[in-house]
Amino acid sequence: MKSQHIADVVALQIEKLISDNVLKPGQLLPSERRLTDKLGVSRSALREGLHLLRARGLIYTEQGRGSFVSNLISPALQNPVEHLMLTQERAVYDLLELRELLESEAARLAAERGTSADYALIRRRYEELCASEEAHENLNAHAERDHAFHLAISQASHNALLVHVLSSLNELTLSSVRTSINHLYPREKSRRQIDRQHARLYAAVTGKMPEQARKAAREHIQSIRHNLQELKEEQERLEHAQQRLEGWR
Repeated sequence: MKSQHIADVVALQIEKLISDNVLKPGQLLPSERRLTDKLGVSRSALREGLHLLRARGLIYTEQGRGSFVSNLISPALQNPVEHLMLTQERAVYDLLELRELLESEAARLAAERGTSADYALIRRRYEELCASEEAHENLNAHAERDHAFHLAISQASHNALLVHVLSSLNELTLSSVRTSINHLYPREKSRRQIDRQHARLYAAVTGKMPEQARKAAREHIQSIRHNLQELKEEQERLEHAQQRLEGWR
């Protein structure tokens, strides 16, 4: 009975790490030795706790590789969306609208609830983003820095469900960041605007100004959507003018 009680405690401790997004979907769990040291339990109690987590569908085990955190939102829901993102232009704007809703609230909560450790990580990600711009890293590398900065803010919201929803959209979000960076960052005016918006967002979140953080995140993503739409319309005008020049009707 005592052993079973310890196993329940072990399961609850690991569940909390998953809920808090310390252990992320798809991540390999630490070794048994490390877990027993961290949790202060015997190897048998740990194994019983892991068995409970497997039964609940929170982890899965691959022979010879170890145990992994399950994806709490089914990949079956993501694949059709990923397909749309690759084939339908409108889906890019839809995703930016969704990011605006979720990330503006995440920024507000991060400013309200974030800890000194959260802000230290956000500061690190922001400094890496600034360094990437100064070093003129390639656009895809810079997009990854940009995405990591926004992700650090969402994790500081301390809303487990919000963090998991955003994590489930991780690849799609990174794809939208790459799209915006590749299309807008080569333009000096757009690049300066994005850099200023990131600076405002960083200052509002780490300065613990919830409403300013929400507004900064919302306006940042709104302007990206607007600028991409303007760029698309400009390219269409150029194409139409070229067609007229070549005699097409």
